[in-house]
Amino acid sequence: MVLNGIKAIFFDLDNTLIDTSGASKKAIEEVIILLKDKSQFKEDEIQIICNKFQAKLLHETFDPSEMTIDDLRVLHWEKSMQEIKPGDYKDLAKESYALWKSKRLQLMTLSESTKNMLCELRKSARLVLLTNGERQVQREKIEACGASSLFDAIVVGGEHSEEKPASSIFLHCCDLVSVKPEDCVMVGDNLDTDIQGGLNAGLKATIWLNKNPRVNSNPSPTPHYIIYSVNNLSEVLQNLQ
Repeated sequence: MVLNGIKAIFFDLDNTLIDTSGASKKAIEEVIILLKDKSQFKEDEIQIICNKFQAKLLHETFDPSEMTIDDLRVLHWEKSMQEIKPGDYKDLAKESYALWKSKRLQLMTLSESTKNMLCELRKSARLVLLTNGERQVQREKIEACGASSLFDAIVVGGEHSEEKPASSIFLHCCDLVSVKPEDCVMVGDNLDTDIQGGLNAGLKATIWLNKNPRVNSNPSPTPHYIIYSVNNLSEVLQNLQ
């Protein structure tokens, strides 16, 4: 495949290569079934508990010197339950978290078409997986989906002093595969981290995976290219100026 001077391609992981949102949604559905069976919470209360847990995840701050990420997320479940009805939910919170985590990881897979695309691209360019997030959480996802063997380098934001969109982590990726920023492209679904970061670092191009075209018709920051499925990437890369 001719890639017009592209020497490296940086890929985001969550909701770009794997369907993290879909896996999380299905994992929550499993927890709802568990709580209906093993708790005294009403159906509407269970939904609120799950919503609270997801909100805590979204605004999570983590200090590894205080506790493990697993313990913190068990605590998210416990607090979510206590906010609905005071009580001792330690065991139920542990069971809820274990089910949520295992189901979510089980569903985090790379499609065969995505694997084939990566293998084909790797014949012509260095591939880097660049993902934000806490070290353990992201490494577990990478292991679950089997991405390690498909990339020349893997960079997890939580293992560095700065994450996307900081230019430093993009430049670190360039160093790992011995390329210049102007010879690289970034592919991701997040405008604020993937696209802004690629722009900050002066990459050759940023390619935004837009999964909601009706909602995001005028993206800001503005990516160089837009795709609506990661499977359309090869065509864009071959025509990239």
